[in-house]
Amino acid sequence: MHLRALIVLLLVMNVGVALWWALRPAPAAEPAPAVPGDVPTLVLVAEADRELLQAVALDAANAAAQPDEARADSGDRATVAPEDLRCFSFGPWEGADEAGQAQAGLRVEAVRIRAREAITGATGWQVRLPPLADRAAAEAMVARLVAAGFNDHFILGQGDQANAVALGRFGAEASARRHQAALHEAGFDAALVEPVGATGTETWLDLAVGPDFDPDQARVDSGAARAEPLDCAALQ
Repeated sequence: MHLRALIVLLLVMNVGVALWWALRPAPAAEPAPAVPGDVPTLVLVAEADRELLQAVALDAANAAAQPDEARADSGDRATVAPEDLRCFSFGPWEGADEAGQAQAGLRVEAVRIRAREAITGATGWQVRLPPLADRAAAEAMVARLVAAGFNDHFILGQGDQANAVALGRFGAEASARRHQAALHEAGFDAALVEPVGATGTETWLDLAVGPDFDPDQARVDSGAARAEPLDCAALQ
């Protein structure tokens, strides 16, 4: 009797639990964690705007192509054969800002480019050796110069240039530079060139370019007053 009652009680309890499980309300969904405003949210491709996707794809393609184009342009300029190079000097500019802007524009077409400061207002150019230790050292240097075939010389006797050896005065800088080069070739490496009566400086841009370069158009675009041919050896 007691066993039968226990079995009936267990059956009733099982039925009650099954009904409670079947009829219980659905659990409330947990709220998503808060995301800071500056963190982008994940958007599925199916949810994204079609035009936005196209714009993003175009930006990515442009970003990927730009370095290749830059490398191609640089490669074209870098592969100009030495015998095809032409060199020019553009200028002058009195201010560094104007010269810098012109240099940025000319660099696009140049294989090599450099800024150069030039003396203005010089009435002449002198070549000399710096002051030596004493008069005897200066006279010994003069003897070496004569033996090497340089007969234009004068020992300075006073001032902060005492015992320096003057080696000639020239009206053009190019002539003075040629004389200096000859002295260097003969072993007088200390020979230097100085302007006489200089009043200021100006900036020139020296550049080496390929055969398709148009110097007249580049002069106009850069704002240079002149574009002069240059020996490319000066840019080596």
